Amino acid sequence: MWPKSFLVLAFLAHITSSTSVIKSSDEFRSDCRALASYLNIPHGNVSSSSLVTTGTTLQFPNSDQTCNRPSQTVSVDLCRVELTIATSNRSSISMEAWLPANWTGRFLSTGNGGLGGCIQYEDIEYGASLGFATVGTNNGHDGMTGESFLDNADVVEDFAYRALHIGVVIGKKISASFYGSEHSKSYYLGCSTGGRQGMKEAQTFPDDFDGIVAGAPAMAFNNLTSWSSRFLPLTGLPGSPTFIPLDMWPIIAQDILDQCDDNDGVSDGIMESPDLCDYNPKALSCGVSENATNCLTTQQLQTIKSIYSPLLDANRDLVYPRLQPGAELLGVPQTYFTGQPFGASDWFKYAIFNDPNWDPMSLVPADYVLSSTMNRFNIETWDGDLSAFQKKGGKLLHYHGLADPVISSENSPRYHQHVLNTMGLSSAELDEFYRYFAVSGMAHCGGGPGAANIGNSARNSVSLDPQENVLMRMVEWVENDNAPETITGIALVNGTLGSGIAFKRNHCKWPARNHYRGSGDPNNADSWKCI
Repeated sequence: MWPKSFLVLAFLAHITSSTSVIKSSDEFRSDCRALASYLNIPHGNVSSSSLVTTGTTLQFPNSDQTCNRPSQTVSVDLCRVELTIATSNRSSISMEAWLPANWTGRFLSTGNGGLGGCIQYEDIEYGASLGFATVGTNNGHDGMTGESFLDNADVVEDFAYRALHIGVVIGKKISASFYGSEHSKSYYLGCSTGGRQGMKEAQTFPDDFDGIVAGAPAMAFNNLTSWSSRFLPLTGLPGSPTFIPLDMWPIIAQDILDQCDDNDGVSDGIMESPDLCDYNPKALSCGVSENATNCLTTQQLQTIKSIYSPLLDANRDLVYPRLQPGAELLGVPQTYFTGQPFGASDWFKYAIFNDPNWDPMSLVPADYVLSSTMNRFNIETWDGDLSAFQKKGGKLLHYHGLADPVISSENSPRYHQHVLNTMGLSSAELDEFYRYFAVSGMAHCGGGPGAANIGNSARNSVSLDPQENVLMRMVEWVENDNAPETITGIALVNGTLGSGIAFKRNHCKWPARNHYRGSGDPNNADSWKCI
């Protein structure tokens, strides 16, 4: 296997845009150092522009500890621009632009995660390493909590949509000022909250991007936070009759696989269609012996059934789909079922109730309706009319891991269908600009037992072949009008690049499903077909 540095150089040599600008090292250095002095950013303050050379490890001593990003190693020569922009008299965003020496003429914006106000340096570096002029913001606040939302609608507005959009507008201006020419094409890459941000851009700011790659999007945001926050009152605290002991989850996971793993034609520990799994936990019942071990009491069985059922409000209307079966060993107990409040409950505490003393255990169905009705700054991100993005010629690649323990993968095809219904299109017509791919065995934005390395981030990038890298696939779609029919994921031996490739699998374009052909090695991608 070729080292990553070789792959990047070979890739850049192959796809460098005709509008690319490659400066001499001396020119690049001097232009970078001067950039901060002449950039004129409305309501902005450019604190520095500095040369960063290949192999440098940047330190971020002032970064909020909850961001867990103390440093970042840089793999290419680039000009790093740091700035802040006031969005009101009581709110602002911090952002960075990383401008690579070997620019391909392309622009890229990255997104954020959770309720996070963290610049995702690893994603900015990934984009810059591939020749994109790349930007990212702190989403209007610092840290992974929602405390900054308290009594400050301007910070909420930044988080809902404004920070990313302003970062794009300003980032393009910085790029053009530095390189002396406009970008050729503009792209977006994000997952989770970043996926929602990408969808928000397609819905509300269709001119910002030519191509958007949106993963596991936190759409139906208010209802998603209701769903994720209600697991605590559902399970109760550890020791309560409704609580599921953590050591039961591997048993539950195996019971689900025993019932549903072969729905795709083969039992391999990876479910291609978890939405077809109608899980019944009755085999795990303790029966009359409520004190037995490795089984579930009557109350615990009811908890399990509720977890794998859609969330409804008091009027029996859908709030949010169920947790899909198959995510149990991929972080679910650590995410929702430990008896601790989930981070998203900060949305209720600080943005809905404006009450730092609000108890997450007190969440009730009426709160779901309240949050959804308020829909602050239309953060729901559920607009189904993408006609402006379509007319602009934009392309949208949407993916979701089918073993996601944080955002139910059953919400993504629901949005896809919502767009179909809203726009009155056929599947073929929608495919012209919007395609959704379900990635079997992928956890939240990466990881898991499946072929989950699809190039959606640096840590999930094994190949720069467009078929095996969703960012490069988007470039291929936008610039060569070569739309993806499948995206190929890669699973690594022991999850590490140095150990080699375990198997590959071609993930299907919805509504097609991956199914084993009935013969051949299941680890061979050709042993599967989209039906």
